[in-house]
Amino acid sequence: MILFIHRKDLRTTDLPAFDAIRAAGSLSLHVLILEPFLLRKQRYLEHSGSNFLAHVSSLQQAYSLQGKQLHILYGEPDTIVRRLSEAYPIHELMVHADYTPYASLRDQSLRRTSAELGIAFNYYHDSMLCDLDDFMEWCGRREPFKVFTPFYRRWRSYLAEQIRPPYSSSLAELETSALVEDIAEEFMIPDEIAMQLEQPVPAGQKIDVARSLKHFFNLNLQNYHESRDRYSLESTSRISRHLNTGAISARTVYSRLTEEEAGMEEWLRQLAWRDFYLYQARLDADFFSYEKIYDLGRLGTKYFEAWSMGRTGIPVIDAAMTQLNETGWMPNRLRMITAMFLTKNLGCPFIYGERYFRLKLSDYDNVMNRGGWLWSSSLGFDASPYFRIMNPVTQSQTHDPSGSYIRTWLPELADLPDKTIHSPRPDAIVDLKSSRALAIEIYKEILNSKGASVKPANRNEL
Repeated sequence: MILFIHRKDLRTTDLPAFDAIRAAGSLSLHVLILEPFLLRKQRYLEHSGSNFLAHVSSLQQAYSLQGKQLHILYGEPDTIVRRLSEAYPIHELMVHADYTPYASLRDQSLRRTSAELGIAFNYYHDSMLCDLDDFMEWCGRREPFKVFTPFYRRWRSYLAEQIRPPYSSSLAELETSALVEDIAEEFMIPDEIAMQLEQPVPAGQKIDVARSLKHFFNLNLQNYHESRDRYSLESTSRISRHLNTGAISARTVYSRLTEEEAGMEEWLRQLAWRDFYLYQARLDADFFSYEKIYDLGRLGTKYFEAWSMGRTGIPVIDAAMTQLNETGWMPNRLRMITAMFLTKNLGCPFIYGERYFRLKLSDYDNVMNRGGWLWSSSLGFDASPYFRIMNPVTQSQTHDPSGSYIRTWLPELADLPDKTIHSPRPDAIVDLKSSRALAIEIYKEILNSKGASVKPANRNEL
């Protein structure tokens, strides 16, 4: 029997592990493990946790509709695998790869446990569009690309020649196993999490990934290059909340995108940035530890709470944070603006904003989120130069001249004229000009401090 564990692959088609299971012709036990660490501190009530659990529920329904069995358990993966091996003749464990520090440690433990139990452990790379090892060999490189543009050129050419089409096996072709009742009870989902899983999804919010993608391609792709930064228009795909949970694969998205003509290139660049961050997570040894190798000691958290609550007195910042807190969504342009404002103008270590977005973004992904915060903090591959600091007022005037976005999320400012609605309020917590000058001075020092290993104070996780 093959044990397959779902993780960030919450779909029933285009899965490399499904191809392997079908080829083996073996009965398979399919489980999804809700891990206590990943749902700690009631994260299941936050937007990121709610989105993940909604996709878990949708996956379970997809299994049921096809007459197949998916077993959702709660506990430590290592413990659950040991227990399942006692009850079933498992000879192989299959998972899809994840690249975060936590995931790496978890999978090292699973690999050791599998070896101890005499179970083959197979680990399939699924999230990147390009096969990393093959891509590096094809490029003739030993060192990673550190700048996006040359990476993109080679990545684009590689995909044109080497892209692997979506995997062909589907859940319908597999024979799934039932789960013995005592194991289901032993690793039962806590009531408070089960309630989240069982909550009915409002009709207008039901998960239909294919429909969402089709809608975007039909209505917004052609003008994407012009509208992507006009955040008040809601003209982006919002496919990220499905892509980051694995409810749809990057391969399927790419395959569908290549059928289009107008607007394709600009949207393809967004998929390239996604691969570029995954690429960094695997090849940049410092990707998950920049806060430990640079001296961030001159930064602090004085203004973090005001930023997180949307009370900075800078209208576009407060509007964006209000939308995030209320809905779990923030357009990408505003993610860059709010992140740079926190790290540069407010002088706060990026880890605090990164952790806040971890909770609040419905489309949260560890690698994508960290990549964005590193970019805004002038750290990592091809990051924004330390002296480039977005002016939130100018950004607001440029991308939303009428101020309609601010009026939507800060109705108390709705009556202000277009000319002044973007300007800092009288109670603004920081002066944009002086804070910019100070940020340039501080971040120049930070980038010259590599290896100092001075950690910022108050590093407790949010």
